[in-house]
Amino acid sequence: MGPYRRLRRRILTPDIAETKVDVRGFHVKNAETRDLLETIGRSFLEGYGYAAEARRAADAEHGLETLPTRFRGFAYEGAAMGFAVREGLPVGGRGLVRDFLAGRAADHVYMVYVGVGWAMARLPRWRWSTLYAPDPLLRWLVLDGYGFHQAYFHTDRYVYQQHQETDFPWPADPFRWYAQHAIDQGIGRGMWFVGGTDAELVARMINRFPAQRRADLYAGAALAATYAGGADRDELACFWDLGRAYRPQIAQGSAFAAGARVRAGLDVPHTETATQLFCGLNPVQAKRVTDDALTDLADDGSTPSWEVWRRRIADTLATQRQF
Repeated sequence: MGPYRRLRRRILTPDIAETKVDVRGFHVKNAETRDLLETIGRSFLEGYGYAAEARRAADAEHGLETLPTRFRGFAYEGAAMGFAVREGLPVGGRGLVRDFLAGRAADHVYMVYVGVGWAMARLPRWRWSTLYAPDPLLRWLVLDGYGFHQAYFHTDRYVYQQHQETDFPWPADPFRWYAQHAIDQGIGRGMWFVGGTDAELVARMINRFPAQRRADLYAGAALAATYAGGADRDELACFWDLGRAYRPQIAQGSAFAAGARVRAGLDVPHTETATQLFCGLNPVQAKRVTDDALTDLADDGSTPSWEVWRRRIADTLATQRQF
C-alpha cells in the first residue's frame, strides 16, 4: 500500500473512539454485550478502512473475508460506506460501489445498501446525487442506514426526543412520503445498540414513541436482535411480549435479518434463536419466506414495492404463527 493510500485511510476513517459504548452514552447491560457492540463497531470501521485505502473496489475483498463470520457483514457495510463517501468527494473516484457489488459484496447486498445510507448521513445533500442505489426495491435500505446513523450518533434527538424526518428530499419520486417509514426502521435498528441489547429496555423505549411509528421501529429492532444478537431466548421472549401488538412486524424484521445472513453464508447460532422465537422457523426457512414474497412483486400504485414486500412477509408469518 502506497503512502497516498495510507494517508487517505487515515484521513477518511472515523476515529475508533466513536464506536465506544461509553463515548456514545449507550446503556451497558453487561461486559459481554459491551464487548459485542464495540467489536461490531470496530469491524465496521475496519471495513471502512479497507475501502478507504483500496485502489479498486476488489482490493478490499481479501481483508473483508478475513474477518470472523459473526462480524463480517458489518465490515462489508462499513466498506460500502467508505466507497460511497469516496464517490461523494470531488476527487474521490466513480463507480466504486457499483464495482464493489459486482464482486463478493453481491452476497452482502443488503448491508451494502445500508452502508450507502451511512454515507448519505455524512455527505452534504448537494452530493447525494453521487449515491449509487439503482435497485428500486433495495434503495429503501439506504434510508434505513441513514436512520441507523442518526440514532447512533444523534441519539438524544432521534431516540429520546423522538425526532422524525418530514419532507425528506430523497428519493425525489411519488413515493417520497415513505422515506420516514424507512428511516424509522433504521432508527429501530439503532435503538438495539442504544439500549445495549437489553431487549426489555429497547421494547420499553419503542413503546414510548407515538403508536403510528412503533411498527417500523419494532421491525428494525427485531432485525438488529436477529442479525447482531446480544440477547438470549428469555430476553427475546420479553421483547416479543412487550411488542405483542407488533408481532407481525417483529417477525418480518427477524426474517429479513435471517435472509441477509443466510444469503451471505454468515449464519450463526443467535440468528436461529431469534428466528425460532419470532418466526417459528429456522433461518433458512425464514429466508425462504422472504424470497417467496418477491414473486410478482411491484409497486401497487399507492405503496412502494418495499412496503408491499414487508407486508407480504409479515402476513405470511402471522398466518403461520397465528399471532
